[in-house]
Amino acid sequence: MARTLLVSSRRPGALPTLADALEVVEPGETISLDAGEYASAVSLRDTTITLTALDDAGEVTIDATGLGRPALEARNATVTVRGLVLRSSDGPAVRASGGRLELSDCRLAAGYGAALTAEDGADVAAENCTVTAGQHGIVFSDATGRIDGCTISDVTDDGIIVRLGADPTIVNTTVTGTGYRGVYVYQSGRPTLDRCEIARTGDVGLAAVYDSKPTVRSCRIHHTGGVGILIGTGCGGTIEACEFEATATPEIEVEPGANPTISANREPGAGARDDAAEARQAEVDTLLEKLDAMVGLDGVKSEVRALIDEMQVNAWRRDAGLSVGAVSHHLIFTGAPGTGKTTVARLYGQLLKSLGVLPDGTFKEVSRRDLVGQYIGHTAEKTAAVVDEAMGGVLFIDEAYTLSRSSGGGADFGQEAIDMLVKLMEDHRDRLAVIVAGYTTEMTAFLDTNSGLASRFAKTMEFANYAPAELTLISERIARADDYELEPGLGDALYEYFAGIDRGPNFGNAREARKLLEGMRKAQSGRLRKLGRVPTRQDLQTLTIDDLLAATGA
Repeated sequence: MARTLLVSSRRPGALPTLADALEVVEPGETISLDAGEYASAVSLRDTTITLTALDDAGEVTIDATGLGRPALEARNATVTVRGLVLRSSDGPAVRASGGRLELSDCRLAAGYGAALTAEDGADVAAENCTVTAGQHGIVFSDATGRIDGCTISDVTDDGIIVRLGADPTIVNTTVTGTGYRGVYVYQSGRPTLDRCEIARTGDVGLAAVYDSKPTVRSCRIHHTGGVGILIGTGCGGTIEACEFEATATPEIEVEPGANPTISANREPGAGARDDAAEARQAEVDTLLEKLDAMVGLDGVKSEVRALIDEMQVNAWRRDAGLSVGAVSHHLIFTGAPGTGKTTVARLYGQLLKSLGVLPDGTFKEVSRRDLVGQYIGHTAEKTAAVVDEAMGGVLFIDEAYTLSRSSGGGADFGQEAIDMLVKLMEDHRDRLAVIVAGYTTEMTAFLDTNSGLASRFAKTMEFANYAPAELTLISERIARADDYELEPGLGDALYEYFAGIDRGPNFGNAREARKLLEGMRKAQSGRLRKLGRVPTRQDLQTLTIDDLLAATGA
């Protein structure tokens, strides 16, 4: 079983620094990082490594600012990165040259340079990632890959660059707030953009020049400084079922000598709108299927669906020229930890984007320390900055009740954050969804801290503790996802264990299942080391009742 190296300055037995872990890590192993900021520039060559944030630890940042190198550079390596913030100042935040790089749930920011650069045959996959700063957002140069469900915003020049024959697939991705072009394709670039949004660009939404052939399907391009799409001389490609709004004219400019295939775009009418609406509806259906696939939470699922139904009808009324009343998209999630609140909040934001209710799919998770300052006036400044970063998407505030005055003594500026939030939630209710989460009793007290706070939220959703059968199913899913299987009878033993454990105020729900599986994996490692032979593939995959007993001390 591949080893996991824990990096933490506060956990017993952990490696104290990221540099220490990089010195001893072997191919195929994982480095798990505790919450905090790591001033480092990670360079990996000809190896296979996973970098991940420790579950529920909080924000993990690898910061190469001032070091003159990327926060992460992978050369001919197979690298997986999950849940990290990667930041640089003098060049790319992340660079992949050859090899395979997978990023999920990461946030990237660069100064001069691109937030993410893929080059020299690299294969890069990014899912649910956010680019918040950079000269460029993402650059593909003689590379391939897939960008799915990502957001690129507020970059100095171009949002996405595809060049030197690169052919990435970019789906369900938003490019917004660029200083120059949204997407720039040149030197024989062959990207595919499907169900993407390009908005608030300084110049053209998408430009293709120098023998490029982009495929652009079911995309929404609006509020651009130039035309929606420019196809340059000698270029081709396909543009179909796209929607344009508030662009320069013509919406699609085709230069002499260009030969793209264009359908249902030049004169956007009912057909183009219907195709775009159908694509958006398919995306909504897919997201609702993901919601339904979550274990338990029947009441929450029903309430989310009711909200989505109402928003869908409002969108239809708006399209029909009928009046639509003001609707708040802010929500309260109550319940114990580990009940799926963050996952549902993320899906909710993606649903709002798919319905056109919010401009993009930004998801920003914060806690008290991200909002509260240390002197008068500092908190309002910090809170406003956080809200600005989340604009267009969802701001998720976990353990929001810790902001209330009662959570601390002395010079506590939490109330200042609450008061500022109340104002900003109203000022930006059409561009922002705020979700506050925490224990049920504490959240009730939190709402009493400002007379206007409770009225800002559309609904409170209660996340109940998982039942023993649901925790057993969660455990089985976690095991399958990590290439493990349970021996016969272990499922019943897990049920009995979950039925018998204390469900006090510190009960962690799904976190308990993850902790238990980790304990069982460690127990399995000890058991296999004592076999006196090399374990078979089946041995390595199978977790046993003995592993459960060892993990629980039974």
